[in-house]
Amino acid sequence: MPVPAAAPGADREQPAGPAARAGSVAGTWPAPVRRPTGRDVARLAGVSQATVSLVFSGSEAGRRVSGATRERVREAARSLGYRPQAAGRQLRLGRSGMILLAVPNILGPFFGRVLEGVHEEAGRHGLAVVVSSGWGSATLADAATTSRFDGLLICSPDDSQLGELPADTPAVFLDADPGTDRARPTVELDVAGGMRAAVEHLAGLGHRRIGRLRSTHAAYTFRVRQAAFEQAAAGLGLEVVELGVSLNEGQPAARGAARRLLERPDRPPAVICDDDVVASGVYQAAAELGLRVPADLSVIGIDNIPVAQLLTPPLTTVDLPGEELGRAGVEALAGLLRGDPVAPVPPLTTSLVLRSSTAPAGGRRG
Repeated sequence: MPVPAAAPGADREQPAGPAARAGSVAGTWPAPVRRPTGRDVARLAGVSQATVSLVFSGSEAGRRVSGATRERVREAARSLGYRPQAAGRQLRLGRSGMILLAVPNILGPFFGRVLEGVHEEAGRHGLAVVVSSGWGSATLADAATTSRFDGLLICSPDDSQLGELPADTPAVFLDADPGTDRARPTVELDVAGGMRAAVEHLAGLGHRRIGRLRSTHAAYTFRVRQAAFEQAAAGLGLEVVELGVSLNEGQPAARGAARRLLERPDRPPAVICDDDVVASGVYQAAAELGLRVPADLSVIGIDNIPVAQLLTPPLTTVDLPGEELGRAGVEALAGLLRGDPVAPVPPLTTSLVLRSSTAPAGGRRG
C-alpha cells in the first residue's frame, strides 16, 4: 500500500513546551525581558536621570523637584512598569532592608500566625523578613553584629536562648518577659487573662477537678500561664491533676502525656492544655480510651490555630492574637529603625473562644 506523502515540514519533530512556545532553542531558556531603567523613565519624561533619582529617593532632596515634574516622572514610570531598586538607597543608608524574626519552632502553628502579621506590616515599611527557628544566643549575637539584618524580632524566647545583644542593635521582644531587656520594647500577650478565663469557664460548668497538661519549656509565656492557672484554681478551690509535656515533640508527645493523665484512677473530667496541638493529642487519647468529648471529658486549648475549628467537636480555646502580635512588633521595630521614640505597647487582649468541647460536669464525674 502506498504511503501518503507527508506535508512539507511534517517529517520534522514539532517543538513543545513553554520554551518552544517562546521560540527558544530546545534545551535553553529564553532571555529575560529587559527591565525598564531610570534612564528610560528620564527619556520618556523629558528630564535628567538625576531628577528621576531624586523623585524616587524618598529623601528631603526629592522635594526640590516641582510637583508637576514629580508627577510627570511618576506617570512615565507607571507607563513603563518601572520599579525603583531599593538596593542603592539601602546602601546609602547603611541598611540591608531585611529583618530577622526568631521563633522557637517554625513548625509551631501559632508562629505561622505571628509570621503572617510580621509579613503584612513589614511590607508596609518596605522591609523583607527572614525567619530563624531553633536559634540560640550565639546565633542572635552573630545576626546582631553583622550587617545582614537591620533589626531583630525575638518571639517567645526560652531563657537559655537569650544572651547579651549589642546596645546599638535594634530589637523588639514578642511574647516575652518585659524585664528581659528594659532598654528595648516588648510586646506582650495577656496570656494570664486568657488562662483565668479558661479556668473560670470550667468552674462555671460545675467542674471541681481539672487536669492540666503544661509545657515543660522554660519560657516566660509558659511560666505566666502556669502561675495564672494555679492562682485561679486555688482561688476557686479546685482540685488539680497535672502533667508536663514537651511542645516541641508535637502531637505524639501530647497523646502520650494525655493517655497517662486519662488512665489515672483519679482521671479529671476536664483538661486545660498549654496549646491546641496538645489539645488535639487529648482528643486522640480520649478516643483510644473510649472517652467522648465533651460528654466524658471537657477540653480547652490555647492559641486558636486553624485546627481548633476542624477537630470534632470544635475546640474551645484561648485566642492569642498572633497576627496582631507580629504587626505590633514590626511597627515598634520600624520606629526604632527610623530613630523615633517607641511608646510602650499595652498587653494585647486575649479571649476565650467557646465552641463545643466543654460541657457541664455530670454526676459522679463532676
